[in-house]
Amino acid sequence: MNKSMKHNLKINPRLNNQRHQKKSLPPISNYTLPGEEDITRVELPNGIVVLARPNFNSVSLVVSGYVPVGGLLDPIEKLGLANFTSIALMRGTRQHSFQALYDLLESNGASLGFDCATHSTSFGGKALSEDLELLLTVISETLRYPIFPKEHIERLRAQLLTGLAMRAQDTTQVASLTLDQLIYTNHPYRNPEDGYVETIQAITQEDLIACHRQAYGPQGSVIVIVGAIDPQKAIDKVAEFLGDWNNPDQLFEPELPPITPLTKTNTKKVEIAGKSQADIYMGIAGPSRFSPDYMAAALGNNILGQFGMMGRIGEAVREQAGLAYYAHSNLSGGLGPGPWSVSAGVDPSNVDQAIDLITQEIKRFVETKVSPEELSDSQANFIGRLPLSMESNAGVASALINLERYKLGLDYYQNFPSIIEAITIDDVKEVAARYFNPDCLGIAVAGP
Repeated sequence: MNKSMKHNLKINPRLNNQRHQKKSLPPISNYTLPGEEDITRVELPNGIVVLARPNFNSVSLVVSGYVPVGGLLDPIEKLGLANFTSIALMRGTRQHSFQALYDLLESNGASLGFDCATHSTSFGGKALSEDLELLLTVISETLRYPIFPKEHIERLRAQLLTGLAMRAQDTTQVASLTLDQLIYTNHPYRNPEDGYVETIQAITQEDLIACHRQAYGPQGSVIVIVGAIDPQKAIDKVAEFLGDWNNPDQLFEPELPPITPLTKTNTKKVEIAGKSQADIYMGIAGPSRFSPDYMAAALGNNILGQFGMMGRIGEAVREQAGLAYYAHSNLSGGLGPGPWSVSAGVDPSNVDQAIDLITQEIKRFVETKVSPEELSDSQANFIGRLPLSMESNAGVASALINLERYKLGLDYYQNFPSIIEAITIDDVKEVAARYFNPDCLGIAVAGP
């Protein structure tokens, strides 16, 4: 699933009582944030959207982006195919062998990597600005002309199977996957992008070639360049290397079916022998990033289990009751309704007590308005950390990708403070009640 921003300021509101007085939110100069005046956006004739922003305070640049190829395209009997394909892209192309690709990048101090998620395969690279052509050469080759050599496929398969064996012994990952299965019954979000042992074993070289041939193409693809280069020059270079890419038969992911809400609390415990810790994941399907509810939910989630010492959840479960090694909440809304969850790592003997206490905190979150102090603290936290998340070229590139992915508009970050300031206590309570029902939760536990 797609994640919300992770740059949390670790501030404990208990340390400073005057914070609980009415206060103004931190000002942000629009000149520090990307906006319409310094973001150049162009859609190439073949459908690729290119965004560029200059930063001549750096000698390097970042090239990031994605193609709309994710786990949702996987046949059920070959789950993990899109992920397998993405990690095989750099194992050799028509022009360069695996070793030659890496030598080309490393000899110039450049880097490039791919990562597959539910809806898309992302890529990210870094190089000196003078080496943009080199980086675009490798991106173009790996996206368009991979050859999937058999010997590398088998090595990658072994790595994937090893990863799945490790996943099966990881209480956190197992609990998270189990929660997905509970809250996404009969929905593709219940399936892991990295598949299962039997599905990875079933994938062939022909499957990888077919996945690439059918799904990879320019339509719906996005490329962002941030760094020491004129935006128009950056766009011209993308057009030079990728402007003639076409796939008239490009396959797109199916429309997501509606979520079937839970009608009662559904609990599943997965035994993993030999573990000293149990992990608990509790939650529901939350709003997508496109939902009008999303920002109020994000602020509410910050109060529930993120801000300071992990919000109310951390305060109640870890600090006061001493029941957990960690305890926090997470909102994962992206292109679809990702999980809104609470997780905790506990001693196995404390599982039931921790679940009861977390349920009480969720009930309080739903039934009682957050305080003015909690809301203003979280608003200040959101506004204050925004410029921190854009201190690097990579941070700005990630922000621009989000602008395009979620159709936020080029002026979104400059309007962000006013968007956050407009959210009220009532908004947070209404969105909490709309999504959370303390009597209808998915509860997953993995441990001994």
